[in-house]
Amino acid sequence: MRIILCSVFMFFLFPLNIWADGINVGLQLEPPNLDPTSGAAAAIDEVVYGNIFEGLVRIDQNGEVIPGLALFWELSSDGKSYIFHLAEGVRFHDGTDFTADDVRFSFDRARAANSTNAKKYIFAPIANIDIFDDYTIMITLDRAHPDFLFNIGLGDAVIVASESAATNAINPIGTGPFRFKRWVRGDRIELIKNNTYWGAQARLDWATFKIITDPLSAYTAMMAGDIDTFPNYPAPENLFLFDRDPAFEVVVGLTAGETILATNNKKTPFDNILVRKAIAHAINRKELIDGAMFGNAQAIGTHFAPNHPDYVDLTALYPYDLNKARGYLREAGFPNGFKASLKLPPPIYARRTGELVANQLSRVGIHLEIENMEWAQWIDQVLRNRNYDLTVVSHVEPMDINIYANPNYYFGYDNADFQKIISDIDKNGNAAGRAALYKEAQRKIAEDAVNGFLFQLGKYGVWKRGVKGMWRNYPIRSNDLRDVYIEDNG
Repeated sequence: MRIILCSVFMFFLFPLNIWADGINVGLQLEPPNLDPTSGAAAAIDEVVYGNIFEGLVRIDQNGEVIPGLALFWELSSDGKSYIFHLAEGVRFHDGTDFTADDVRFSFDRARAANSTNAKKYIFAPIANIDIFDDYTIMITLDRAHPDFLFNIGLGDAVIVASESAATNAINPIGTGPFRFKRWVRGDRIELIKNNTYWGAQARLDWATFKIITDPLSAYTAMMAGDIDTFPNYPAPENLFLFDRDPAFEVVVGLTAGETILATNNKKTPFDNILVRKAIAHAINRKELIDGAMFGNAQAIGTHFAPNHPDYVDLTALYPYDLNKARGYLREAGFPNGFKASLKLPPPIYARRTGELVANQLSRVGIHLEIENMEWAQWIDQVLRNRNYDLTVVSHVEPMDINIYANPNYYFGYDNADFQKIISDIDKNGNAAGRAALYKEAQRKIAEDAVNGFLFQLGKYGVWKRGVKGMWRNYPIRSNDLRDVYIEDNG
């Protein structure tokens, strides 16, 4: 065995002039529940990840894997077995002890046949879980999976207790630096400091996530002082108003969110690649970015983050060309176009982008009927039951190109060649080999025009000047507040 990583937790005394009672955080989307292990909505992680719940490892704001409930770990020479050495003296918020049994329970629950975990694939490689003692556990995989550590750092893999797992959706109980206090539906979610936290104490006594769905209301709340920080500000068109105001700080970063015109590949006429190619040529990305995001986004040509070293710029594969789009439609048997539906979830980027996409496709005879939905309705109809033609959504999970290898995913893309590429990535322990395969995977889904690949979603942080410790980027969807404080400039 070789030790891969270790961590020493240091406790600091902070000067009084940077201590704050608490913070009000703006949140555009209300989570459907508060259990990240049983829901796909990113809004869940935006509240609970790193604050209420913790995993064996944690993803920091730079996208790096760092220790969590496991202080360090050892990896076998064949890359298959991880021995995790757990923190001792950790308690869940209800007072129950955290031990290796909770790790095994959490992972067994997530990979069970009846699991509702949105990312069961994270746990699929696990062959055995062996407990050596209360604070030492070995997880053995079916083969080496270089992404395993990163994957178990996601919200879907946080550790929960058997005593409270069933009610975490409404009363989340974790081991994190904040405890759940109250959820006032449609208004706010309140957290309080966990004074018995096992690690470095949070620098805030409380944090309230205020749900503000309307962009105009978000601006008003910030200007009125009702919100201290809006880590993912929903209205990029008025960022300049904050940028020129000395009372605020504007920080523009990146997310892991590929915004796509998701397409039902198993439904006529979208099961025809010629139709999908026509749509690809009818999309004007610059017009979408300028019109919906006010220039604050980066065009993409495949489902991969542009800031990743293995990214391939494929935006020129299907350039905006209405004549080519019409030609593909004629070849597919639709010289006069057709009608279809466009079901849009609530985020403003989706609604604005969807309206522009509908206008663009109408230029080649594809007329879309827009249906605006709330998240629960969208998840039920689109994500779960594939009852849709087209939709616009941002996939915010990092390195999730493997979703295209699942024929039962809501895209309905079933391609054996692509599935083999992803399988080869999982088996390949060589960095250069994996990079080449990732590039091949990007090209394959782009050439097949599986979806309309639009832009990488930006992260627009706005907060009062003096708020410190907020994340610039969203390598994962998290508003981890453990290191946040408000500096007193008085």
